[in-house]
Amino acid sequence: MENIKAIIEALVLVSETPLALEKICAVLAEVEKSQVQEALDKLIAEYEDRQSGICLQEVAGGYQFRTRVELANWVKKLRVSKPASLSPASLETLAIVAYRQPIVKAEIESIRGVDVSAPLRGLLDKKLVRIVGRKDVPGKPMIYGTTRKFLEVFNLKDLSELPTLRELKELNQSQESDDTIPLQENIEDVPSL
Repeated sequence: MENIKAIIEALVLVSETPLALEKICAVLAEVEKSQVQEALDKLIAEYEDRQSGICLQEVAGGYQFRTRVELANWVKKLRVSKPASLSPASLETLAIVAYRQPIVKAEIESIRGVDVSAPLRGLLDKKLVRIVGRKDVPGKPMIYGTTRKFLEVFNLKDLSELPTLRELKELNQSQESDDTIPLQENIEDVPSL
């Protein structure tokens, strides 16, 4: 067979979303999964070794080319449009959904103490949150969960990479010692996975 690494590199490059190992294996049906994984690992190492402007990363259950983090300032100078941002209300709502999913709107509002219609609608529009079903209770409220795009945006392989409660508390303590804004006191309301 031709150069497997080159084929994989081309497949990852043209894929609009992170390309799963299984999908690569389906395209390269005559190549064993272990060989595909080995080729992916070599590609990742090669990009890392040469300190290229891009890197191959495993994210959201697949592989995707990304710009190196240390070059972000240069990339920002090129991009004229302001990157999409989330309001504090949207970030809080997203954090609750991420840690408590599957969750209904009433539960999110109970935790936040305010109406979350607007932040939730914005998160749905940005495709960071999706409707995963309906709860089998009177009124059949919609159940929300995060999406693959959420994993992509936050550079996570899967939900297990979300910071634990302990890591959040340590971050809060280090921020307090740096005289920065601390995390909210009620962070205990958000359990770790």
